[in-house]
Amino acid sequence: MIPVTSFAGKTVAVFGLGGSGLASCHALKAGGAEVIAADDNAENVAKAAQAGFITADLRNVSWANFAALVLAPGVPLTHPVPHWSVLKAREAGCEVIGDIELFCRERRRHAPDAPFVAITGTNGKSTTTALIAHLTKVAGYDTQMGGNIGTAILSLEPPRMGRVHVIEMSSYQIDLTPSLDPSVGILLNVSEDHIDRHGTIEHYAAVKKRLVAGVQGGGTSIVGVDDGYCRDIADRLDRAGKNVVRISVKNPLAWGIYVEHGTIVRASGGARSEIAALGGIGSLRGQHNAQNAASAAAAALAMGISQDVLQNGLRSFPGLAHRMEQVGRRGNVLFVNDSKGTNADATAHALSSFADIFWIAGGKPKAGGITGLTGYFPRIRKAYLIGEAAQEFSGTLGSVPHEISQTLDVAVEHAARDAEASSLADAVVLLSPACASFDQYRNFEIRGAKFRELVQALPGVKPVV
Repeated sequence: MIPVTSFAGKTVAVFGLGGSGLASCHALKAGGAEVIAADDNAENVAKAAQAGFITADLRNVSWANFAALVLAPGVPLTHPVPHWSVLKAREAGCEVIGDIELFCRERRRHAPDAPFVAITGTNGKSTTTALIAHLTKVAGYDTQMGGNIGTAILSLEPPRMGRVHVIEMSSYQIDLTPSLDPSVGILLNVSEDHIDRHGTIEHYAAVKKRLVAGVQGGGTSIVGVDDGYCRDIADRLDRAGKNVVRISVKNPLAWGIYVEHGTIVRASGGARSEIAALGGIGSLRGQHNAQNAASAAAAALAMGISQDVLQNGLRSFPGLAHRMEQVGRRGNVLFVNDSKGTNADATAHALSSFADIFWIAGGKPKAGGITGLTGYFPRIRKAYLIGEAAQEFSGTLGSVPHEISQTLDVAVEHAARDAEASSLADAVVLLSPACASFDQYRNFEIRGAKFRELVQALPGVKPVV
């Protein structure tokens, strides 16, 4: 745990008592603050009370003595409307911050030079975060990974030299971190997502920009430049005097790091040097993973990690659960869990990685559905549609062979049967739903775990080695 000493002797309201909220309560109390815990969910309030915290309905207390409101990232800050607790805080002139802001303040107080790598982007941030954490472990760092992936940041060990914090950040978390100042900041890409929480894509992109714009002096801002929003952000950072490393998997760069024919290349003016090879690394298959790997390589190089260690780390990366996870093989059929593909852009990356796909898709649909994936339809041998989106996706697929399976167990059984019967040399049963999971599963992790369980229960399925 990271004790939060910056509020010692002060009273702090914490709203939203899920994993990160409760961790914030413990960290603040350990640092000497008095915590008043609150939530709209009575069960969460009861858990906080059982843990020994003072709880209250923040509608009915005086805000005069609150030094800050620590808000869970899932609670609306601005859109579609600010949560009532945010309005209360603003009326009282009370700052509204999140748990990563608390971390940043502690790091500046106690170990300002301790390495802190922050990663964001619409897609790919979890894989990039896990890959950087893997590379730093291989390089001998005491690595702490968390944030939007896995462990709440304040439940990690405190910052110190020799210990690196590798932190995935959503746009919600960035919004609540006004003094965000990583030593290495990574912005992978920006495409339309979470507009309900940010109002416009322009505002969403501006929030994402703050992660790389806030990089501390002497640090490195790494920006993928394969979309217009990020190209503009990189140019603005350059003009502001930041140390910017551009990343591309679509075009060679005069300055920056790019991927060409499966090789990560560093360019500096007229000079060009090969950094690492990606060929044959199953956990980093596809153009999207090439971007993740190139960004992770840029971060590793910025931290002084050698190319030999980098190459060994890339080759030994096991991959991320639920993101292009190879869960088993039966004969010539590979089963891939991409449950984290919760929107069309994410699923496009998965579809682009294989040629003969038996595709399991569907769930709670997002705006636009799968209309943006038509260019990948020739790769699909057959689709198996589940959940609320099944009828809508059926209409979009048109003449592409498909069935409405309704549930994941039926889809896995039928896809496995058809893939094996096809006698294709490299058939792939791919779960990449292009949908949220909430119609049938509590989250994408549970959906992916169920897919893994169903696949591994099939006769003759063996682990991928």
